[in-house]
Amino acid sequence: MSKQVLPLSKKFAWLKKPRPSATAPACNRLRQQKTNSTQLQAQEAATTMPNQAGSTSLFMGRQGKILLIVTLAVMTGISMASFAFRFYTLDQSSEKMARLERSLNHLKAAMNVDSVRQYEIQKVMSIIEKYDPEMASAKKYEVADEICRMAIKYPNLNVDLICATITHESALTWRADIRSQAGAIGLMQIMPATGVFLAADEGIPWTSPGEILYNPVLNIRLGCRYLSTLISLYQLDGGLAAYNGGEKRAAMWLASGKDDRVLWAETREYVPAVLKLYDEFQN
Repeated sequence: MSKQVLPLSKKFAWLKKPRPSATAPACNRLRQQKTNSTQLQAQEAATTMPNQAGSTSLFMGRQGKILLIVTLAVMTGISMASFAFRFYTLDQSSEKMARLERSLNHLKAAMNVDSVRQYEIQKVMSIIEKYDPEMASAKKYEVADEICRMAIKYPNLNVDLICATITHESALTWRADIRSQAGAIGLMQIMPATGVFLAADEGIPWTSPGEILYNPVLNIRLGCRYLSTLISLYQLDGGLAAYNGGEKRAAMWLASGKDDRVLWAETREYVPAVLKLYDEFQN
């Protein structure tokens, strides 16, 4: 019996049929899980994005506020610094103006003082000219200048009082070489013993009575020191009485209520005579 031979296409047809795969369900589940995971991630992303946007917006909002505050603070600081600088500049200008005004006032005062001083020097020189016209002009100015200096140095003296004292003490001569019978020397008639102590107080080296007391400038300097001291102790009348007759007699005179019998005869005439000249020079 002969065998039937099948064609090759039919013989191996079973090879062309797809065979069911044992891993198909597992692959399907894996694909499904991936799909579900992707959808879940998409949902989470959709949920997170608004939150992130809100956080970003909130963060940007805080940054904006901080930036605004910093900007305002900087602007305020600049404004305050500018104001302070302007105020400081204005204050400095005001201080400079005040200093300038004070300087002008001092200059004006100095000019006024110098004007008064020059007037008084001319006044003294005119008095000297009246009593001693032969005195050299340079010597007149030197003497007048020293008298003005003493009037400034001693508040209880003035030009008129000093000139009145010199006029009477010099017997209306204003001669620097005058000497009394009692031994008093110079324009203000200072006794040598008194001159020694006055020179020591004044810081003038004592050499000899003639060299110191015949010098008109030094004589005025010592005499004004002595007269100022006596006036400070016994007032004007008592100081003049002490200058001529001694401190003891002046103190007794004042204690007696100015009883002229207490004074020496010369002193009784001396005090009113000087006061008369003082009034004359003042007027």
